[in-house]
Amino acid sequence: MSLLDVRHLRKSYGTHLAVADVSFELSEGEVLGLLGPNGAGKSTTMMMIAGLLSPDSGEVLIDNAHFNARQPSHRRDLGVVPQDLAIYPELNAWDNLRFFGKLYGLRGALLEERCQYLLERVGLLDAAKRASREYSGGMKRRLNFAVGLIHSPRIVILDEPTVGVDPQSRSHLMECVRDVAAEGVGVIYASHYMEEVQALCQRVAIIDHGKMLAYDRIEKLLAGMSADLQVHVSGATLNGQFSELARIEAGSEGLQTVVIPGDRSDRGAVLREVLARLEKAGAQIERIETQQSNLERLFLQLTGNRLRD
Repeated sequence: MSLLDVRHLRKSYGTHLAVADVSFELSEGEVLGLLGPNGAGKSTTMMMIAGLLSPDSGEVLIDNAHFNARQPSHRRDLGVVPQDLAIYPELNAWDNLRFFGKLYGLRGALLEERCQYLLERVGLLDAAKRASREYSGGMKRRLNFAVGLIHSPRIVILDEPTVGVDPQSRSHLMECVRDVAAEGVGVIYASHYMEEVQALCQRVAIIDHGKMLAYDRIEKLLAGMSADLQVHVSGATLNGQFSELARIEAGSEGLQTVVIPGDRSDRGAVLREVLARLEKAGAQIERIETQQSNLERLFLQLTGNRLRD
């Protein structure tokens, strides 16, 4: 049985359909990547899971029971670490954690022990008595993370938890996510950093225009991709000679790269035509190789390269 079961969520704002039909499951100890371009419906989906928005239809189940955010026992099952910092800058780390812990009913020695444990985990114990407004961006993100875990939730939603942080804080936060999952907590990890998602997550759900485009284990999704062919050349300036066949990219060491998309059914014929045109242009072919599949390529293949603001 799944820890969290999201079934056919749908949400509209007037005539705008923000989430059309989103479903996925989350198991104990799993880190699930939630991916999508800006405006894809990720935030709306997370708000419905957290009980901050009511869906037009669909349901959220925890342990196969309907999740009701108004019930304190249900709220304690879920922790949210939002992209916008949810900490009080005039309070130090101790008092931020105490404040939010008391909102969940923690008191006395149990609260102090939980604060101490989390401050140690996120590496803030030595700075815990300083006002959080004095913290660096990475320190604030780590405190934000700790606040979302203060009540020992069984499920935690992380929305861009490493945005704008230094490499050390980023690495530390990723290790904290692994530790939390190892304790059996289910984690929904929303991020634009594909390398983080590929390193942390077992499965991913990719959303665009409010609809699920892909949902499966990462290795299975990548195995289903066709590899692009890359022809690395030198000795010629390539412009529009291949616009209907392939795209041109700047390569390393002064090379240019002709990329033949892997999803073309006529890749063999296209490669022969590309090689003929390169010879006519006087280009020197340095090497031909396939481009390794990764999550970023899959994401762009599904959602496109168009900029989203």
